[in-house]
Amino acid sequence: MTQQRASILIIDDEAGILDTLSILLKNSGFDVETAQGGRVGLETMRSSAPDIVLTDIRMPQVSGIDILEAARGLDPEMPVILMTAQASLQSAIQAVNQGGFYYIQKPFANDDLVAICRRAAEYRALRSENKHLKREIQRRERSRAVKPLGKARSFLEVLNLAEQVAPTDSTVLILGQSGTGKEVIARYIHELSERSDGPFFSINCGALPESLLESELFGHVKGSFTGAVRDKQGMFMAARGGTFFLDEIAETQPSTQVKLLRVLQEREALPVGGTEAIPVDVRVIAATNRDLDEEIRRGTFRPDLYYRLNVIALHLPPLRDRREDVPILAEAFLKRIAEARGEPPKRLDRDALDIVLSYDWPGNVRELENALEHAAILSADTEIRAVQLPARVRERKGAPLVGEKPPDNPTLEVIERAYITWVLAAEGGNKTRAAEVLGIDPSTLYRKLSRYESEQG
Repeated sequence: MTQQRASILIIDDEAGILDTLSILLKNSGFDVETAQGGRVGLETMRSSAPDIVLTDIRMPQVSGIDILEAARGLDPEMPVILMTAQASLQSAIQAVNQGGFYYIQKPFANDDLVAICRRAAEYRALRSENKHLKREIQRRERSRAVKPLGKARSFLEVLNLAEQVAPTDSTVLILGQSGTGKEVIARYIHELSERSDGPFFSINCGALPESLLESELFGHVKGSFTGAVRDKQGMFMAARGGTFFLDEIAETQPSTQVKLLRVLQEREALPVGGTEAIPVDVRVIAATNRDLDEEIRRGTFRPDLYYRLNVIALHLPPLRDRREDVPILAEAFLKRIAEARGEPPKRLDRDALDIVLSYDWPGNVRELENALEHAAILSADTEIRAVQLPARVRERKGAPLVGEKPPDNPTLEVIERAYITWVLAAEGGNKTRAAEVLGIDPSTLYRKLSRYESEQG
């Protein structure tokens, strides 16, 4: 809001005064609206929400004091200027003590009134700016608290795109295997968005039967099905002003997909059994671990819904493709587990860390967190040993990196594999120490090992 565009509502029971003040303040750069009488003034103030209110203090039925009290309830930052005659001067002074911005005694000079109104506009602009800055600071603090952890390039690229799209209202589709942290990314987008003060709702579309899912999403009217004993508000309506995260969107049936398409296209939802659509103001973020192109080919997912969802697509990499993030995530999870148990954080010893770094984590970040919680419970001291990790993690056996009989003319890559294998054997399989001997970063070694194994099937 700028001073020149500040809107002002003038309330007085005399039409002549309204006309005079309207001309004066319009010529002074204000956007002016008038209301004759306090009752009309109250209704106008509530419907138009002006930046400033200029009201006479003595009016029949609804006085300027009543206007002030209503303005305090409507918007505590709204400046209310009271015009008063000598007879009601004490009431005006009392009103200012109770939150009125200023009072001006009749008769007054036009320049004095304009100056007061301009000060009110400046006050309003400053309060709005301070409120915006405070909200922005709070939003950044919240976003830092929920910011996903990682330094792998593939992950940072996703995070950067999420941060770019967050301030917009665009629909986002998050793709990735189960357990990669799709909901964490969705919450991060919400906290960085203009809707961060609004609610964040989340639902797993595959966790409910289809009939119950439709009722949860869109609501229902009384009597629409057996057990519908009263009207129910759907989650789309409850999430208005915020963000709605639809996890496992590919699990929905065609009937639900049609209704979701309507929400995205028309910004309205039709309750189950209802005849009137309800407007919804909500940002949609959807996620799936399925290949939606394949689902479309199979006829289980509507292409028009896919195109509506796929405005911005984020592809979360599996944890095995971002092994350098494992120590960062492990430290954060162990700290969180310790806080929940009211004990000091534990750490992985070298052998346990080697196992954690070399495991492929088919369950991704979720499996890593569960495995660390398992180990932390079994560990009696501050250090977690390899034997305390789940058996499926510590007993994984990889395929040999090179064959027993080398080729006659080995390539540089084959020689590199053989050398890495020899160093690993010499160090008893300890990858951290092997990386030190090889003179490379441990994350580089893990990537090489992972690539060699995948190439050999």
